[in-house]
Amino acid sequence: MKILIRHARIIDTHSPFNGLLKDILVEKDQIIAIADQITDDADQVIECPNLEVSIGWVDTFANFCDPGVEYKETLETGASAAAAGGFTHVFVLPNTEPVVDNKSQVSYIVQHCKPLPVAIHPIGAITKKIEGKDLAEMYDMKNSGAIAFSDGLAPVQTAGLFLKALLYVKAFDGVLIQVPIDKSIGSGGLINEGIISTQLGLPGIPAISEETIIKRDIDLARYTGSKLHITGVSTATSMELIAEAKKEGLPISCSVTPYQLHFCDEDLVNYDTNLKLNPPLRTRKDKLALQNAVREGLVDCIASHHLPQNWDNKVCEFEYAKSGMIGLQTSFAAVNSILPDLSSDQLIDLFSTNARNIFAIPTTYINVGSKAELTLFSRSGNTTLTTLNNRSKSVNSAFLNKELNGKVLGILHKGQIFTN
Repeated sequence: MKILIRHARIIDTHSPFNGLLKDILVEKDQIIAIADQITDDADQVIECPNLEVSIGWVDTFANFCDPGVEYKETLETGASAAAAGGFTHVFVLPNTEPVVDNKSQVSYIVQHCKPLPVAIHPIGAITKKIEGKDLAEMYDMKNSGAIAFSDGLAPVQTAGLFLKALLYVKAFDGVLIQVPIDKSIGSGGLINEGIISTQLGLPGIPAISEETIIKRDIDLARYTGSKLHITGVSTATSMELIAEAKKEGLPISCSVTPYQLHFCDEDLVNYDTNLKLNPPLRTRKDKLALQNAVREGLVDCIASHHLPQNWDNKVCEFEYAKSGMIGLQTSFAAVNSILPDLSSDQLIDLFSTNARNIFAIPTTYINVGSKAELTLFSRSGNTTLTTLNNRSKSVNSAFLNKELNGKVLGILHKGQIFTN
């Protein structure tokens, strides 16, 4: 099968065609020609105003709920949502039933996802059953295909145990991913602690619950010299702490979510349960600080924190709603809408290049003879997520029926094409 991409601007700093408008001809899983105009016959032609093409995007934190909670999401529906969002690689959380804390569970995901157009990478649990008591067999999971290690939605609370985990993964140059939540502070909170929580009469989660654990984990990473990725960063002070750690040369990276860049606690005045998140939406000042951190290159990755919840867990009183929001299909458009001043090169660093470098994902380049792992997008198009075009099994999104700037046309990966 031949696919012809017409008049696309190539966004790949390692490509000799970077920044140029070209036609690209793909056969099976290989780029066979790049030129100003290609007249070869093709089985499918893709063209769009202001079309851009980059190497495939990477999402580093998503919950596909499989095995065990497939009524919220499956590996197939999650992969479909990811492909619609432009992602060719997705890291999936171990917070399933059973937990992904051994090599057989890792192998289940790896083998099950081979036919899918998106590469699904299991994140192995740091502790057995994600109980925060004993280390899981991370070395075995690494050998079976685990991309990194995290207790996901239940971050490790004990400093001594997290220190052991950092030392453990250093032996094979592994990476730990931590959501910065200290559960002993503001454990009964529902939204960010501040003026809005007081006005709404809701118990708050103070910013210090995040900043305390970031300080701790930076100290532990400094002591061990191990790689640490902090995801879901939500406060200005947290970003300052990470900036100082990076200046010091520590092997620390971070990611923020599209919704933390787009919303703040002021958007909760209508008690929208889709905006009940953990870490929670912080103040407008924090949101603007995160946006500036992205502009300045301090943020390494955009992570969707795609967390499906079924109807019963969201259509209820705010107090009883579960945290989380789906985000794979809207990640790019949400970031492009709120930060239109970012260059396309910056966007691709955030959505692909940096994650590949941090987590040692083999990369490819847009050149003749290279494997075709491509994301097709337009920054001038529009995206509106609806119940009709939503690929996820769940619909818990605050972006539902809202027009965003930017559109993903599809992906080419594993010799397959997926288009919106």
